[in-house]
Amino acid sequence: MGFADDHLIPLVDTGLGNSAYLVDLGDGRALAVDASRDLRALRAAAERRGLAVAYAADTHLHADFLSGAVQLGHDAGATVLASAAGHRAFAHRGLADGDEVDLGGLTLRALATPGHTDEHLSFLLLDGDRALGVFTGGSLIVDSAARTDLLGADRTEELARAQYHSLRRLAALPDEVAVWPTHGAGSFCSAPPGAERTSTIGTQKRTNPLLAAPDEDTFVRRLVAGLGSYPAYFARLAEANRRGPAVLGSAPPLPALDAGQVRSLLAEGGQVVDVRPAADYAAGHIPGALSIPLRGQFATWLGWLLPDTVPLVFVTGDGQDLDEIVWQAAKIGYERLAGRLDGGMPAWAAAGNRQAGTAFVTADRAGDRPYVDVRQEAEFAAGHVPGAVHIELGGLAAHAGDAPEGPVVACGHGERAMTAASLLERAGRTDLAVLDGGPAEYAAAHGRQLTEGGTR
Repeated sequence: MGFADDHLIPLVDTGLGNSAYLVDLGDGRALAVDASRDLRALRAAAERRGLAVAYAADTHLHADFLSGAVQLGHDAGATVLASAAGHRAFAHRGLADGDEVDLGGLTLRALATPGHTDEHLSFLLLDGDRALGVFTGGSLIVDSAARTDLLGADRTEELARAQYHSLRRLAALPDEVAVWPTHGAGSFCSAPPGAERTSTIGTQKRTNPLLAAPDEDTFVRRLVAGLGSYPAYFARLAEANRRGPAVLGSAPPLPALDAGQVRSLLAEGGQVVDVRPAADYAAGHIPGALSIPLRGQFATWLGWLLPDTVPLVFVTGDGQDLDEIVWQAAKIGYERLAGRLDGGMPAWAAAGNRQAGTAFVTADRAGDRPYVDVRQEAEFAAGHVPGAVHIELGGLAAHAGDAPEGPVVACGHGERAMTAASLLERAGRTDLAVLDGGPAEYAAAHGRQLTEGGTR
C-alpha cells in the first residue's frame, strides 16, 4: 500500500465540489489541509483513527467556504499554517516560499504558487528527500487550474499569467508525486471542473490541456475561456477568512417558531427559505418563500441568491436534518438563522394563512410553453432545447423581465428550476410551470433534438 492508501483521508464536499484532507502522521497526530468550518466529517474521520489534529494548513484565503483552521486551533490546539503574505489577523505560523515545517518524521514545504489568489501556497509533503504528494489547493487541479477572476476582472489576466508559471513549477516535480487539489468537480472555483479529484504530476503532464499549452498566451486564453459565473458570496469570504471566522461552541441553533412569529419576521424584513423537495414546495408554500431544496448544493444557492444580512426562517419537511441546514449555512458565513416554522406547512395552513402553489409538470404535460433554461453556461452549451431562452439561475433575479410570458422553467432535474420559479413568483410572475426533469426528457417527449453551442 502506498502512503495515500494508508495515511491520507480525503474529505469530499460534493456540494461545493471541494476536498479537504486529513493526514495521519503515524504517531496519533494529524495534519488537516483546507478544512471547512463544517468539521463534522473531519472530526468523525479523526475519531475513527484516534487522531488529534496538530496542524491545520490552508493553501489560500478561500472564497467559497469559511476555513475551519481557527476552530481547530481553538478546539484542538492545532498550529495553523498559512501564507505570511495573507496577513491573517489571528494566531498562525506564517510561511513563505521554501519554508519547511517538521511534522515529526514528515516535512511540509511551502511553495509559492500564486494565480488563484495572490498569496496562494501549495504544500509539498516530504518523507526525507522523497516527495510523496503536493496539496495544490486552487493551483494545479485535475485536468485544469482554478479560476483567476476572483479578485476582479481587471486582474484576471495578470493572475492567469501567474497561474501559468505556478503550474509550470508544479509540473517540474517528479512524475510520481501525487496531486491533491482542493477544488474539483462541482466547484465554482474550477475552470472548468473535471471529474477526478486527485492525480499525479505525470498524469497531469499527459492529460491537462492547460499544461499542454505551447506558450503563456495560449494558456491564458484557454484558462480565461473556461471561466463561468460564480456565486455572489465569493466576494466577501476571502476577507472573512483573513480576519478569522468566529469560533463556534456547538451547532448553531434553529429555534422552532410559530406561524405568528414567522409572519412578524417577514414583516420586519426577514426571508423564508423553503428547503423541502421541489414537489412539496410546488404543492403549497408560503407566498414569497424562496425554494432551495436541502441537498449538497444548498449552501451554494443560499449564498448566491440571498444576503447574509437578513434573518432567515426555514420551512422544513418531515425527517429533514436541521443540523445539515445550519452547518451548510455556517460554512459560508450565514449566521442570522432566526429559526424554522414549527409544524411546517400544515401548521401554517391551520393558522389560517394563505398558501401559494406552483405547477410542476412532466415533459409530456409541459405543453407548448416557451422554454426557459436556468442551468450554467457550460451545461446549456453541452445540449439544450432548440429555441430555449437561457437565463442562469444566479442572474435570474436581476433579469426576471427577460423571461417570456407563460414559460416552462427547467434545469437538469427540477430543483434549480423550482428555485428559479420561486424567484419569478417573487417578481410577480404567476403564469409559469416548472419542468420535472431536464432537456433530454423534454426533447424526447416533443420529438426534438437537443442543440449544442452558445446561448441565444
